[in-house]
Amino acid sequence: MRPAEELRYLILAIQREGNRLLATDLRPLGVTPSQAEVIRVLADHQPLTLLGLGQLLVCETGGSPSRLVDRLVLAGLIGRETDPADRRQVTLVLTEEGERLAAEIAGVEQRLYQTIDELIEGAPVQETLALLRTFADAFPAGQAVARRATTNRKATP
Repeated sequence: MRPAEELRYLILAIQREGNRLLATDLRPLGVTPSQAEVIRVLADHQPLTLLGLGQLLVCETGGSPSRLVDRLVLAGLIGRETDPADRRQVTLVLTEEGERLAAEIAGVEQRLYQTIDELIEGAPVQETLALLRTFADAFPAGQAVARRATTNRKATP
């Protein structure tokens, strides 16, 4: 197997297993990994416009996350606020229930990160991250990760 092929399949395998673990732990909270990402991004960066949110998401790159947001609005987790100065400008914010759920999601994420920390203990993590950043930066999802890492962020619950 050539290195590019092995890299592709190793990334896919890790992504699928991580998403499976995350989905299992989020199921009791009633949200999918994509919905959880929207909630956590808003918790860290709100208020955001739909476009601003879309630029920070990995789960919905290249398009508008409007359907995903619509479901969360219907569930009472996200509110839409109209700018009084420009009624065309709508920002997204978490509702009180959304804030509560964001804290629970953060706990689920921390358990996942603890598992990852244990698996990578002693490994050359910084070198691996540098390689993955170089690779990911060429794609919209990787660019979203880079934007999230460099934008102002609220304290993680």
